[in-house]
Amino acid sequence: MENLLQCTLQQKRQYLMEELLKRGIYKKDDKHLYELTLSDLEMEYRDIEQNGLLSHESICQQ
Repeated sequence: MENLLQCTLQQKRQYLMEELLKRGIYKKDDKHLYELTLSDLEMEYRDIEQNGLLSHESICQQ
């Protein structure tokens, strides 16, 4: 059961990183996406979702 939870969390983390990368977001506050926690990735994803940045246009934040 623990492995299933760990795998699911890793898949969610990977999905969020891929979605942010698609929009040109590679870093947040001098940290690469792979250095961020799942919570940090979720917050960043929510921020761009609320700001309407989850469109076909990509942005570049470095």
